[in-house]
Amino acid sequence: MADRPWLKNYDPGVPRTLDLPKVPLFRFLEDAAAKHPDVPCTIFKGAKITYREMDGLTNALAAALVEMGVKRGQPVAMFMPNTPQFVMCFYGILKAGGVVVATNPLYTPREIEHQMKDAGAEIMILTSNFYSRIKEVQPATKLKKLIVTNIKETLPPLLRVLFTLAKEKKEGHRVELAAGDMWLKDLLAKYAGASKPKIEIGPDDLCIFQYSGGTTGVSKAAVSTHMALLSDTLAIRAWMPDLREGQELMLMAIPLFHVYGMVAGMSMAVAGAMPMVMVPNPRDLHDVLGSIQKFRPTIFPGVPTLYNAINNHPDVRAGKYKIDSIRACISGSAPLMRETKETFERLTGGKLVEGYGLSEAPTATHCNPLKGRNVTGSIGLPLPGVDARIVSLDDGVTVLPAGEVGELSIRGPMLMKGYHNMPTETANTLRDGWLFTGDIARMDDDGYFYIVDRKKELIKVGGYQVWPREVEEVLAGHPKVLEVAAAGIPDAYRGETVKAWVVLKPGQSATEDELKAWCADKLAKFKIPSGIEFRSEPLPKTTVGKILRRELVREHKEKSPAK
Repeated sequence: MADRPWLKNYDPGVPRTLDLPKVPLFRFLEDAAAKHPDVPCTIFKGAKITYREMDGLTNALAAALVEMGVKRGQPVAMFMPNTPQFVMCFYGILKAGGVVVATNPLYTPREIEHQMKDAGAEIMILTSNFYSRIKEVQPATKLKKLIVTNIKETLPPLLRVLFTLAKEKKEGHRVELAAGDMWLKDLLAKYAGASKPKIEIGPDDLCIFQYSGGTTGVSKAAVSTHMALLSDTLAIRAWMPDLREGQELMLMAIPLFHVYGMVAGMSMAVAGAMPMVMVPNPRDLHDVLGSIQKFRPTIFPGVPTLYNAINNHPDVRAGKYKIDSIRACISGSAPLMRETKETFERLTGGKLVEGYGLSEAPTATHCNPLKGRNVTGSIGLPLPGVDARIVSLDDGVTVLPAGEVGELSIRGPMLMKGYHNMPTETANTLRDGWLFTGDIARMDDDGYFYIVDRKKELIKVGGYQVWPREVEEVLAGHPKVLEVAAAGIPDAYRGETVKAWVVLKPGQSATEDELKAWCADKLAKFKIPSGIEFRSEPLPKTTVGKILRRELVREHKEKSPAK
């Protein structure tokens, strides 16, 4: 694209293009270890692992994985919350030549089974509290070996003792491993001091499988290379030209299993030699606020629900927490409301700006300037190295001028290679070097982009992805349900929440609680409808019989305009 109106609105110091090194993603970790060996890489409840130590631990794990038979390009699964072990295992897998398949720890056995079958992973690294859940699904997958870590292994000594006494058994962390499975700490001890395996891994090698929903409701893996994650990391870093290498501190309170936390959080932190303050459960506001108060982070990527929860916490309003260390935050995963932004900026004295991204371009493609003009309701400007355009919804080819509404498509080095084992989906999404996002948008004369609607019908509940079809299939399996539709409705706290509309079979009766209980062991909690509306008439449909979800949402909004 010759005309890029957004470039004139870049903050001073933000480059128009990126100079991308032809190296694997883990080079960031090696560089940080070389330049800032004694800077903490992770801080977990006060326990610190330096960049030098983390580099050594990842080398040891990589050597162990290669000895176990991991080959270049082989998927290796991870199933754990935000802990030092996540960082350790992520880079260890990459150094072994493996491809990271990070799975949401909130998933049910049914959801885990699908992803493991699709990915074909033979090894999974997980925290011990999930061991029984994974053993349950293991027979239906290709998983041959589980490497298990206890969360207490990276706690400070005193907390480790307290955890052992008070929580380990009660919360399911104390387990006996089956034959063939092994403890991560034993592997690290055995291979301590090992050099990084001598495997040629370049920027075009596969790096991650990131699972997300699909237009058919089937979870699909966006396959991305080292270069995709490296380029996006550098684009986000370039957006903050005043970052001080080795001097910033990142609050890691968004899930690392998703590309937003993985790239905008972890990889950004490692590229800038930042310590990461690990928060395993972002819903634990006591931990989030306590970590801000104690460790004084300066960078805090997050989601609107988290910022909003901090804004409205009574102890924050009462001034009991000192949160003014935060100076830069990028908000993603859901629209950022003006009130949330302004209140958070007033409380912290820092800047909170809205960005946009997707799993297929891991992770960010647009962001509002940190110093320049922020436009409420806009996802901002394309990041350095990103081209963006609005394409006609009628032909999918014609590039539309500023002000007109069409599909947002993007181009750049951060694009995925495609969807794993889904050539048709890949061909529909990647066309002539452009990624068609499925989001309906417009661009103004200054190069600011605005999401108008979704071509896809993804529901984002507090940053988590929910596909209507999956919810519908579970509810449709209930013996009393005749037909069902699910869609996202506005929610003041989560941005969106799931609602279901149900028509029961003739002569049947059911309650909302009954259907929610039916979903409880089949869907992750955030996918379970927060509301179920029973209808006596058939659901609205197109002439070919497709249920009109948007019509149901429109009716809901008309009945509940304030919600």
